[in-house]
Amino acid sequence: MKALVTGGGGFLGSAIVRALLERGDSVRSFSRSAHEALTELEVEQINGDLRSAEAVEAAVSGVDLVFHTAAKPPPWGDPADYDAINIDGTQNVIDACLAQGVRHLVYTSTPSVVASETVIEGGDEQLPYGTDFFGADYPRSKAEAEKRVLAACDTFLACVALRPHMIWGPGDPHFLPRFVERRRSGKLARIGSADPLVDTVYIDNAAQAHLLAADALQAGKDVSGKAYFITNDERIGLWTMVDRMLVAAGEQPVDKRVPLGLAKALAPVVEGAWRLFGLSGEPRLTRFLVHQVTTPHWFDISAAKRDLGYAPAVSVDEGLERLRSALSS
Repeated sequence: MKALVTGGGGFLGSAIVRALLERGDSVRSFSRSAHEALTELEVEQINGDLRSAEAVEAAVSGVDLVFHTAAKPPPWGDPADYDAINIDGTQNVIDACLAQGVRHLVYTSTPSVVASETVIEGGDEQLPYGTDFFGADYPRSKAEAEKRVLAACDTFLACVALRPHMIWGPGDPHFLPRFVERRRSGKLARIGSADPLVDTVYIDNAAQAHLLAADALQAGKDVSGKAYFITNDERIGLWTMVDRMLVAAGEQPVDKRVPLGLAKALAPVVEGAWRLFGLSGEPRLTRFLVHQVTTPHWFDISAAKRDLGYAPAVSVDEGLERLRSALSS
C-alpha cells in the first residue's frame, strides 16, 4: 500500500509516517517544505500548499490512501487563513481523491468541533457540532472541514474522521514548549481554582488510531462517514497534567493563579485589542482558552474501541516517562 500523509513532517504526521514505515508500507509526505527527518527515513516528499488544488492533486496522484493531518493549528491567527487552509485545503484533498481515484481518506479532526458552553463528561459522537466556539477560528474551521469530509463519503470514497484530544509526547511542538516558555518567564498561571478532568492522548496512540481507521476502511468495515473520539481513556486533572509535563521537562509546577472571574472579564478585551490593532503573535488570554482550561471535557471512546479495535497501548504514566527520557537525552 502507498499512503500520502499531508503534514507528514508535523508532530502527528511524522508519527503516522514512522508507524506506516515500520509495518512496511510505502509513504509519501506533502507539506510546505522539506523535512530532514523524513529525508533520513527516505520518505518521498512533495512540497506545496494545501491552498493550491493543483499541488494537492499532484501529491495525491498514484497513492492508495490519504491521511489528511495538515492544518493551520490553534490557538490564533487570521480567520481567512483558517478558512483557506483548514476548509478550502480540506476540500482540495477531497476533490483530489475523487479526481485521482483514491478511495480511502482518514481525516484528522479535533474534539473542539463539539465545543460549547456545556460541560462535557463522557460525551460521545452523538454530541452536536458547536455553533459559536467562543469566537475561535480553529474549531470553527475544523468543524466545517469535518462536515465536508463526512458529507463526501459515498460508495466510491470511504472516509473517516478522528478526533484525537490534546496530543502530547516527545517532539510536541505545541503544548509543552508553550508551557515551558511561559513557566520560565513567570507568565504561566492557573485560571480559577478547579482542576477539571480532561482527556489527553499520547502521540503513538494517536498515530496507531489513524492506522487502525485506515485498515478498517480498506477492510470494508462499517466506519465510513463516521467520526471517532480518540483519547488515552485516562481522565486526569488538566493542571495536574500540565504540572506533570513540566516536571518531566525539568521545570517546576505552576505556582501562580488568576481568578476565574477576572480571566473571563479580560479575555474578550484582550481578543478585541489583538483584532483591532493587528498585534502579532497570540494573545495571552482568549474566551476559548479560558473555557478549555476551566471546564471538564472528557469523552467516551467506546465507538473507537468497538469499530476500530482501538486500545491505547501507552499509558499516561509510561508516556510521561518516555517524555522525560527524551528531554533529558
